[in-house]
Amino acid sequence: MSFVLYERRGSVGLVTLNRPERLNAISGAMLADFERAMEEAVSDPETAVVVLTGAGRAFCSGDDLKEFDQQSESEATVRAHIEAIQRITKLMLGNDKPVVGALHGFAVGGGFEWVLNCDFVVASENLVAFFPEMDWANFVTGGVTYLLPQTLGYQRTMELIVLGERQSAARLLQLGLVNWVVPQEQMLEKAFEVAEKIASKSRSSVARLKTLLNQDLGAQLWRAVELEQEATVQAFLRPEAAERVKQFGRDKR
Repeated sequence: MSFVLYERRGSVGLVTLNRPERLNAISGAMLADFERAMEEAVSDPETAVVVLTGAGRAFCSGDDLKEFDQQSESEATVRAHIEAIQRITKLMLGNDKPVVGALHGFAVGGGFEWVLNCDFVVASENLVAFFPEMDWANFVTGGVTYLLPQTLGYQRTMELIVLGERQSAARLLQLGLVNWVVPQEQMLEKAFEVAEKIASKSRSSVARLKTLLNQDLGAQLWRAVELEQEATVQAFLRPEAAERVKQFGRDKR
């Protein structure tokens, strides 16, 4: 079974996170499948635009905490896990094909980071996004320490990351972090409408624009990704992180 699916509909590639029974929580296997699906979409010459979505009741509920012990077994396992997460960001932002998010339900932690890695976002009215990392003695990834201040400024960035409060689709629209908010039943249709409109433009011009914009982000963004990776590795290895994750599990029971 593949935990991330890829199919092409005309000139639009559809990438679907496919662990609905776990609300598309991030596991090692899912990351590997996500990377393969994105690479297939990026390398497919017939694909002009990528639509990213999630199967089931949520886009992505963040790290699968059932794998925390396995992921944090050693510095090597932590580093491999975080590097895999950051490779997704590099694929999304570092390729020249626009990525349109069609996102609903929960977008938590890494899932929220992937929202911010999209070039365009169609949000369902029921989208709820937040960063739980500070509660878990962990750290954000996905280049958000660079991307968020560019959009929100310093204080709003601190608010979203440190307080970790749940953000509704309406608030995300107000903050400029999503482009459209629609009823869930219209979400995928709207995302394809946007994707097909993008695909009707000059592919080379759109590709050049995304490349130039990301070059402008360039060194600072990729440096932020490296620094986030080191901060997250060190956070995973602290005993405090393991205890907070275990406490969260106890609180949920």
